[in-house]
Amino acid sequence: MSVIENLEPKLLWKHFDEIRKIPHCSKHEDKIRNYILDFAKQHGLKSKTDKPGNVVILKPASSGMEDRPVVILQSHMDMVCEKNSDVDHDFTKDPIKLKLKGDILTADGTTLGADDGIGVATTLAILEDKTLKHGSVEALFTVDEETGLTGAFALKSDMLTGKIMFNIDSEDFGVITVGCAGGGDSKISLPLKTQPTVGNVVSMLIKISGLRGGHSGVDAHEQRGNAVKLLARILWKTSQNHDFYLTDIKGGDKHNAIPRESNAKISISSTDRNKFISDLKAEEKDILEEIKPIDPNFKMEIEDIEKLDTALGKDSQVKLLNLLHGLPHGVDKMSYDIPGLVETSTNLATVSLDGNNALIGLSSRSSIMSALQDFRDRIHAIAMLSGAKVTEETPYPGWKPNLKSNLLALSKKIFKEMYGEEPTVEAIHAGLECGIIGEKFPGMDMISIGPTIKYPHSPEEQVHISTVDKFYKYVLKILEAV
Repeated sequence: MSVIENLEPKLLWKHFDEIRKIPHCSKHEDKIRNYILDFAKQHGLKSKTDKPGNVVILKPASSGMEDRPVVILQSHMDMVCEKNSDVDHDFTKDPIKLKLKGDILTADGTTLGADDGIGVATTLAILEDKTLKHGSVEALFTVDEETGLTGAFALKSDMLTGKIMFNIDSEDFGVITVGCAGGGDSKISLPLKTQPTVGNVVSMLIKISGLRGGHSGVDAHEQRGNAVKLLARILWKTSQNHDFYLTDIKGGDKHNAIPRESNAKISISSTDRNKFISDLKAEEKDILEEIKPIDPNFKMEIEDIEKLDTALGKDSQVKLLNLLHGLPHGVDKMSYDIPGLVETSTNLATVSLDGNNALIGLSSRSSIMSALQDFRDRIHAIAMLSGAKVTEETPYPGWKPNLKSNLLALSKKIFKEMYGEEPTVEAIHAGLECGIIGEKFPGMDMISIGPTIKYPHSPEEQVHISTVDKFYKYVLKILEAV
């Protein structure tokens, strides 16, 4: 028996329970797409797909409401697949293991997939329930939102007819999101040379772990620790007083997740080993004191490993550590217009060695496109100083708030009637598909709403159960009133 079997609303949780059993990491949405298409067939609903794999399901208007405008319910099929390194879980086949404690639903050492499994489950529940009152509904399920908004970018004009859209991908109940940041990725490739390790050396593995990670946009303002940056700091600092060989460095996995873990393989003279470890631990202690309020479980572990015969050439090692230590991460500027909103930031997301190159990935965001471009230009300039090559992916647009939106006015009115208080209206420092969809379908009236989901893109991800029922009832009221 599932721990969520008896939760309300039953239809929504029924679908979420099925979704969490279906592998649906970004770029691997085939199985969940088939589940959605089979659902449409079973319930006699028309559906269509496009070449990238987006799905639209059409539900006719309720009797007597045929003259109402078409409403689009939009969510994305993919999830960020992250797990703790000590957790045995295969995202290609294993169901997400759920843990329910009071009002909080989490997963067992992995991401939960509430982002955006709750959005998909909400939409399927609405499509299934024949007792609801509403105009015609177009349910849009997009692919690959998490790694590049690929599905939204590929939408063609014949996929949608509606001009009113609920994006069901927000994560704070009682908040109506009306704007978001744009963003773009930068990929750095630094050429490397190798050399043999010489002398009486010992080799070791240095591991950074215990960090919270999280969403690189939503959580940017918290200034959480970045495992790649902290490891780079430790290695750069100790390299000023110790002559060691760096053979490998790796950290991060997803462009939009703050790296939680990283590791490096190094070799050092056996006579310098103890002093080197002492200096490593001193730097670990300093870092923990700095970030303890936000990342109290940060730790560094050192393991002896079999002697390594090759390492980076000294010039390559210096360039790499200078580059990693010098590249920006975190908040660059706060908004002048909206108090508390991050305007511009970047996530130093990944580093790995691949043959004769170091590969570094960064993901930058801003609510102002010129500021986004300037930040990416600075990253480019820093990389060029080290002799690296930079590839910049096409940025995605932000979503400019429309505070005169009819849908916003209606949603605020209904929330006040239902819950006795005004909802919060805000823009967020994260990418939503609304920016792209709004650009492709001019005149689209949009809001983004959702239940309370904390710490997405990390194994700490959780959904607050009580807000899901409130959110679902809220959506149904707005649908009926449009």
